[in-house]
Amino acid sequence: MDWLRKLLHPHAAPARTARLDVRHARHVAALHHLGGFARGWEPGECAGLLVDGAVVADGVFAGNEPNPAGFVMSRRAVDEAEILSIVVSPRQRGSGLGRALLSAHLSQLAGMGIAHVYLEVEDGNAAADRLYRHFGFREVGRRKGYYPKADGTRATAVTMRLDLA
Repeated sequence: MDWLRKLLHPHAAPARTARLDVRHARHVAALHHLGGFARGWEPGECAGLLVDGAVVADGVFAGNEPNPAGFVMSRRAVDEAEILSIVVSPRQRGSGLGRALLSAHLSQLAGMGIAHVYLEVEDGNAAADRLYRHFGFREVGRRKGYYPKADGTRATAVTMRLDLA
């Protein structure tokens, strides 16, 4: 599939990652709404997170686009961090942006002295599971009925951990 992207867009600039700030709140909220979550984040919630000193937020930008095509946000506590959310625009999924984004984010967390990173993912989300396992995350628990679904049912959350140090 990568060869097809290169054929169709031979001059596309490579993806870049950068820290996000409150100016990106609207775009982060819009991406979160596209993430398939039962309740998306509103711009005000995103702004609050983006100004929180304990939150690390990175975006991935496709080519020369001024707005992020994806984001990841973590909250730090001492030497641990929890990934609160990671979303790549549905139009950009499968292009490697999620991998570039998570790689840059984990490197940044490691540079801040974070030793352990946690996250939760809905059981059955194969694409996310593959991404996390690629980076060495491993399952450490399950929370049955944790995620509310649009149809009123509840899904199991798989808790994962990555040791950076």
